[in-house]
Amino acid sequence: MHLLVVNPNTTASMTAKIGAAARAVAAPGTRITAVNPADGPASIEGYYDEVFCLPGLLAEIGKGRADGVDAAIVACFDDTGLDACRTVLDGPVLGLCEAAMHTATLLAGSFSVVTTLRRSVPIIEHLAVRYGMAQRCRRVRAAEVPVLALEDPGSDAAERVKAEVQRCLTEDGAEAVLLGCAGMTDLAARLTRETGAPVIDGVAAAVKLAEALVGLGLKTSRLGAYAAPRSKPYTGVFADRAPTAPAD
Repeated sequence: MHLLVVNPNTTASMTAKIGAAARAVAAPGTRITAVNPADGPASIEGYYDEVFCLPGLLAEIGKGRADGVDAAIVACFDDTGLDACRTVLDGPVLGLCEAAMHTATLLAGSFSVVTTLRRSVPIIEHLAVRYGMAQRCRRVRAAEVPVLALEDPGSDAAERVKAEVQRCLTEDGAEAVLLGCAGMTDLAARLTRETGAPVIDGVAAAVKLAEALVGLGLKTSRLGAYAAPRSKPYTGVFADRAPTAPAD
């Protein structure tokens, strides 16, 4: 089985960390390819950054399709571009938020999320509603840590995240905690040990769910919104990205 893990930002050190986390939980025989676009934002912190990561993200998903990958993971907790990616790849495409929330509901009656900056809170709250998780999600908290601070060993980012995880358990009454950024992937195991509660990393959750879906022989439905893009001309800088699928 070959899984493609795409970090939608351009920070290679974060991609390496995400790839290592994915390989650590992958089953024997599962090959993980972790990549990031060459063009786009260094981190994704809000709606503006999301828009400019999409062309590079879709290009990487397209390369994965050409390489015959079995499934793909969009390694951003905002589930950036997830719907568009599903129209490109026949195999399953998973987002970290959706995978982590579903995993949490199998382990706990409620959960809270710790993300990076306050601007990401409403994005994740909206995803909880979309995924039918609003009643299970106690709260989305921000550690007020810039994404790139998670790559700086000299920062206090890890301690800030830990403090918010503790508040999720003591103040929110959450029974599990989701780490709301792919850059936090290396903190999950330690925080689970230290708190005694399930602290869920979306990268690991997405890898295991992707393996399960591929193992079941399931692919993305083409009967509705995830049908291949209709053929039409694109102009300007996106001329070479025009879809070529026949009209339905």
